[in-house]
Amino acid sequence: MANYDFDLFTIGAGSGGVRASRLAAGLGARVAIAEERYLGGTCVNVGCIPKKLLVYASEFADDFEDAGGFGWAVGERRIDWRELIARKDREIERLNGLYRRLLEAAGARIVEGHAVVVDAHTVAIEGRRYTARTLLIATGGWPWKPGIPGVENAITSNEAFHLETLPRRVLIVGGGYIAVEFAGIFKGLGAEVIQAYRGPLFLRGFDDDLRAALAAEMRVRGIDLRFDTTIVAIERGDGSLRVRLGDGQATEVDQVMLATGRIPNTGGIGLEEAGVELDRVGAIRVDPLSRSSVPSIYAIGDCTNRMNLTPVAIAEARAFVETAFRQNPTPMDYRDVPTAVFSQPSLGTVGLTEAEARERFTAIDVYRSTFRPLKHTLSGRDEKTLMKLVVDRATDRVLGCHMIGPDAGEIIQGFAVALRCNATKAQFDATVGIHPTAAEEFVTMREKD
Repeated sequence: MANYDFDLFTIGAGSGGVRASRLAAGLGARVAIAEERYLGGTCVNVGCIPKKLLVYASEFADDFEDAGGFGWAVGERRIDWRELIARKDREIERLNGLYRRLLEAAGARIVEGHAVVVDAHTVAIEGRRYTARTLLIATGGWPWKPGIPGVENAITSNEAFHLETLPRRVLIVGGGYIAVEFAGIFKGLGAEVIQAYRGPLFLRGFDDDLRAALAAEMRVRGIDLRFDTTIVAIERGDGSLRVRLGDGQATEVDQVMLATGRIPNTGGIGLEEAGVELDRVGAIRVDPLSRSSVPSIYAIGDCTNRMNLTPVAIAEARAFVETAFRQNPTPMDYRDVPTAVFSQPSLGTVGLTEAEARERFTAIDVYRSTFRPLKHTLSGRDEKTLMKLVVDRATDRVLGCHMIGPDAGEIIQGFAVALRCNATKAQFDATVGIHPTAAEEFVTMREKD
């Protein structure tokens, strides 16, 4: 048997890489993990966590406005952007330290620097080589910028978390969850916001009713949504940016943020040279057990471009450790993974969309409810909550559960358990709701569309 320096060498200390390394080390494996940027990866540093903190900050604009309906007199409102970013940075720094302590407590060795895969069992970092029985690639994803003139004048979500000042006018390019979330963040903090997307409606892949409802609500909030719109060029002017659009028009803004997708962060680390197969976008090709074309090299998380969500990467890490270190081959189960978009209002979903269900099942029933949240009967805000259930008519099993409205992610998380357990509509109906809540609507819907 070969004598290796480690049993596992992980490249990438994001959510998936850290979880796999900790679990393997906890089983007694000799583990090293390499990171060239920051512990915690995208989620902790330039993703889920700081984004949610900025969403919280931006939501106070609505809270201040709604307070008058409940008898509160609110005085001057002003956002101190520098203070917000400083406080955010302190929290991220705390989490970076926490990740380091968790890895060290588990017995994993942290190696800082740019790692390159030399062969099936060897990694090179800063001129030094390390060997391991198993390599795990968990390098995540990176923002993609389209090749348009002046693209260097735009930022991505990475830089948006570190702007020195809050821009007064922002153009956000893209139609994914990052784009709609930052549109809400910047608008809530006081900026004028344009969101441009090349397609007819954003959030492709989500239920169509939720997509349309969110677009309507964002427009009510004053966000200028421009669908079927492309960006031709970004030109730097005197203190502003001039953006030329595909229809021949132009607009002037202070900041352009590109949220035009993310690609696997697999370049420059020696994968293809080591025999690891990549697809056309650079994602690592893996089998159901997360093993690459090189048997000793596995990959998890966004660098595989399967389902790019932090909790999924963590679940893939658990499955990998079961497979590679507990002799229990465990494929990842991607069925009924819940997700949320922290737009304003927020969106939560689990299971099949109505369109997906119609393609896969002979007959379905759809239950839909739109109502004004109780809070807004006094606040006066003209905002609606939408809830929707998609049901297989033959078995009565609930196939999809979708919501747009306050706390959508918190509510859908609970119903995700029900869908994982193959709950039926009759079981939903037999469940007593908590009153008065929005969530009770999911167990009181009786009328089919």
